[in-house]
Amino acid sequence: MKKRFRLALLIALAGATPAVAAPDGTPGPPWGDYLTMFRQSAIPKRTISWDKGGAPGDIVISTPARRLYYIQGNGTAIEYGVGVGRQGFTWAGVKHVSQKREWPDWTPPAQMLRRRPDLPRHMKGGENNPLGARAMYLGSTLYRIHGSNEPETIGAAVSSGCIRMTNDDVVDLYNRVRVGTKVTVLR
Repeated sequence: MKKRFRLALLIALAGATPAVAAPDGTPGPPWGDYLTMFRQSAIPKRTISWDKGGAPGDIVISTPARRLYYIQGNGTAIEYGVGVGRQGFTWAGVKHVSQKREWPDWTPPAQMLRRRPDLPRHMKGGENNPLGARAMYLGSTLYRIHGSNEPETIGAAVSSGCIRMTNDDVVDLYNRVRVGTKVTVLR
């Protein structure tokens, strides 16, 4: 086991390309692969049976289960683990994806800045941005389904109402979803 670990570390440090590139397409630091190689999502994506209704392409989010379901329409859905709003920041309703962004910029809303004056007023998209690799905006709300540079928060109730996914999972979902997709959030 120690030999495999050392070999993996040497390969990563030798310059392996990370799983998620920087916004400009350039590879990140060599240690990116090392971290990705040994980190498995706490809640791995999987295909499940689905008989709870909805049209193919719809998204259903279960806040209590901390899962997002992308309905495939053949009696199955893809289940993703998600992070959800912490106590006092959960919500429910039906929205539609109004826009999609790759490596989105982030401007914290005024109410978040009042709670957290230490936050930056604006962040360009990139690996350190809290919106992660992709974002799908929900109607005219402040809420999004977005990636996260904190994969350890997936499966937890920690956000201000947004739905967080690992960057790998949000890229997968982003590639499946179209603007106008119906999103149902259950509380």
